[in-house]
Formats: sequence, structure tokens, C-alpha cells
Amino acid sequence: QLRLGTGPSAESKRKLIERLAEERSKSSNGLLDLVRSSALETYKSSQQMQRVAKEFQAKGSAGYPQTGLANRLRLMARLIDAGVPERVYYTSLEGFDTHAAQAKTQPNLLQELSDAVLAFQKDLKQHGQHKRVLVMTFSEFGRRVRENGSDGTDHGAASQMFLVGDAVKSGPIGKHPSLTDLLNGDLRFHTDFRSVYATILNNWLHVEPEPILGRKFPVLPLFAKT
Repeated sequence: QLRLGTGPSAESKRKLIERLAEERSKSSNGLLDLVRSSALETYKSSQQMQRVAKEFQAKGSAGYPQTGLANRLRLMARLIDAGVPERVYYTSLEGFDTHAAQAKTQPNLLQELSDAVLAFQKDLKQHGQHKRVLVMTFSEFGRRVRENGSDGTDHGAASQMFLVGDAVKSGPIGKHPSLTDLLNGDLRFHTDFRSVYATILNNWLHVEPEPILGRKFPVLPLFAKT
């Protein structure tokens, strides 16, 4: 619900915690001050997000598919348009762990992903936010090439990432994976995913990548030249 859940006495507890967060430390404890100021900013963001969420619910879901992912992306679009200061939003689409009946499940999941992202992009463009937003997908694991005994595939090493947005250079990056040149039954990856992160940090978020990633990684030609 985008607010602190504190049970039946939520309102009194919320006021107490907010009051504590607003106090300034008398002991010059920098860490304590940081925690208090962070808590206060969290409450301010929470109140703003609650307001946007109410407006979002009142407007309904016109233009978006009636799916969970589409609904979450629509809320993100509203938060972006409302000027909420967060720079990164994250959501997930479950169900890709297709150990069985993959041929029936995978197309529906990819369709849900495609339809939701398309609606999100159209929404951003309608509100003039499309040049400010980059969509990136990632998976915590890939799939193996060989089918298992349950008409599915088991966990694999290499996977894929999709980038969507006006600033993105269209087309694939790297080589098409071989289905015959495998490494212990897995596709051979050609791009370190940390290079993708390094490029986005450096060229999109304008943040120095090395302190975050631990070392330097090659920058990729992900973005169109403007």
C-alpha cells in the first residue's frame, strides 16, 4: 500500500515514528542523523506515491492489457509523470523457470512482456516522458539447450537482456549464439552482463561505474548517437 504497515494502531505509530525521524540528534551522531533524514525522506516519498497511486486507481487501466506486469508498469509511468524523484524502478515477471511444458508456457510469458512494455512506451510518449526512460530486462538464469524429460529445459548459464527506449541503438549486440558450439550443454555467452551495467551507468545515469562494479568493464554501443 506504499505506506508503513504497523497493524491496528497504524496512525499513532506512524506519527510517533515520523516525529522521531524529524528530530535532530543532540549528540552530533552523523550516522543517526543520516538514518533520521533518510526515514523522513522515505515518508515524504511514501505520501507522494500514495497520492499518485490513488489517482492511478481512479483513472483505471485504459490502454494497458489486464495483466499484472502491465498494471505495475502503468503505475511506474504515473510515478514518473508525477515527478517522483526516484531514478530506478524495478519489477518482475514470474514463470520463466520452465522445467516442464515450456512450449505452452513460454509464448504466453513473452506475449505478456511484449504487450506490457509496448503499452508502457506508448504511455510514456503520450505524456512526453519517452526520451527520459530506459527499460532494461534481465534474468537471474538462462535455459539449457537440450530438452529434458518433461518437455522443458533446465537452468542454463547464458541468457539475454533487452533494452527499450528512444535512446537505444536498435538491433542485436554481439554474435548470434550457436546451438552446437556449447559449453557443458550451455550456450557460450559473448557479452559480460557487467559491461551492459557499466554502459548504462556511464552513458545513461552518468554515474562512475568502477566503484559500483569493482573494476572497469568495456562500454558497449548500446545507445544511438545524438
